[in-house]
Formats: sequence, C-alpha cells, structure tokens
Amino acid sequence: MPAPLLALGAIALWAALAAFGVALSHVPPFLLTGLALLVGSLIAWPLSGFRLSRWRVPMSTLALGVYGLFGFHFLLFLALRHAPPVQANLVNYLWPLLMVVLAPVFLPGMTLRPVHLVAALLGFAGAAVVILGGSESLNPSNVVSGGWAWGYVPALGSAFIWASYSLLTKRVAAFPTAAIGGFALVSGLLSLLCHGLLEPTVTLSGRDWLLIVAMGLGPMGAAFFLWDKALKNGDVRHIGILSYLTPLASTAMLVAISGRPLTWNIALAAAMIVGAALLGTRSH
Repeated sequence: MPAPLLALGAIALWAALAAFGVALSHVPPFLLTGLALLVGSLIAWPLSGFRLSRWRVPMSTLALGVYGLFGFHFLLFLALRHAPPVQANLVNYLWPLLMVVLAPVFLPGMTLRPVHLVAALLGFAGAAVVILGGSESLNPSNVVSGGWAWGYVPALGSAFIWASYSLLTKRVAAFPTAAIGGFALVSGLLSLLCHGLLEPTVTLSGRDWLLIVAMGLGPMGAAFFLWDKALKNGDVRHIGILSYLTPLASTAMLVAISGRPLTWNIALAAAMIVGAALLGTRSH
C-alpha cells in the first residue's frame, strides 16, 4: 500500500481520538492511556505470526519507541493540566511542522526546499484556524498569566518528541512493524505506573471498557502500526504535511457528533490544509 494511504489511515484513526477523549473524560488520563496502549499492543500478535521473537529490537530502539509513545503522552497531559487546553493543543500541533523542517537535521542527505516550508506553514495556519476557531470563546480568562505559563513548555516538548521520534525511526536499524507492540506494551505499563503514583483510583463501567478497547484497537493501536509503515515507505516531509489533516478531521468529527453546524473557520481551514497537503506531496 502506498505510504500516503497508510499515513491517511493513521490520521483517520487519530481523528477519532478527541471523540473518545470526550466520551471518557471522566477516566484519569494516565489510566486511560495505559489501558489503551496495552490493548493496542495486542495488534502486534497477529502481525508477528504470534511469535514474540519478532518483537525483539535493540535496547536503543526500544528506548526510542518508549520515548515516542510514552514521552509524547506524558508531556501532553502535563500541558493540558497547566495551560488552557485550546492553546496547549495548538502548541502541540506544531509536530507536523517540526517533522517537515527538522527532516534535514535528523536525516542526512535530505534537503528542505522552500515549497516544503511554505506548505508546512500553510498547513499549520489551517490547524490554528481549526483549533482557535473551535473554542467557545477566547476570553481574558484564557490568557496566560505568569503563574502557569510554563504549561506551554511541555506542550512544545510533546510536539518535539513526536516529530523527532517519527524522524529517528528512519535512523535506527530496520525493525519489523510488529515491534511497535513492544513499544506500546512498555509505554502502557509506564503510564499505569504514573496512574498509580499520581492519580486517584476509579471504577470503570462496562461502557468505559468497551470504549477503551475500541480506542486501543484504533487511534491508540492500529494507527501507530500504519504510521510506522508509512514512515518506512514514504517521504517524511510529505507525510508530515499530510498530518495537518488530523486537527481538521478531529474537529469535523466532533462537530458531527455534537450536532453543531459547520462554521466558516472549519471551511477555511479545510481549504488551507488540503491545499498545503497537495502542495507538499506534489513537490519533489
């Protein structure tokens, strides 16, 4: 399957993550992440022919996987707790832009043409329109004041981690996509450890478990495997620009679920993001 289609598959699954998050907002975030990642790791079993040996990777590669899956979510949750969610999410969505502009830094021999930078900036502007326009209002209470402005630091850190993880997977020795199961397993266990140390104990309902399983099999599971295959087979600059479809698709899904009308900002963002994706993927 072509890399852009694999990337679009991951993006489509990630678009549902916000909807799952709304439905499970009463579940502590580290508990939710840990359980979902453990469920997602199960996908690796059929991919590996039910052979655990195919999960084996050098410790440095495993560390990179945990750095990406666990580090990204850890810092993102810190940001959402210590900065306004809308603005923190906007900072976090710098990761596709960072993927594009940092590609020459992490991947020797890869060059960044002006058209890639223009497409990346256009895509980020579209993402900003979606996220800022999707808030109910940007009132003075949403403006950061000194005491908790530091919450943007982990938001930027989470963006850097996912971008650098995505790029560095092309620098390490080749590993089977099934090894992502090991990344998810270790990251899930670390998330549950954080839950035990930092969060209150809760009782989950049968509906909660069904949603967590669906979340684990989709945006917190299959999406990572599709993303890995896309990165292995495609141009990371083009894939990074396609990633700007994620905030658009996520917002559109939330609009559909909530029954709210399509607003001007979503229509404008659609034109900007699709234009950026077309510009970036057609440039060589």
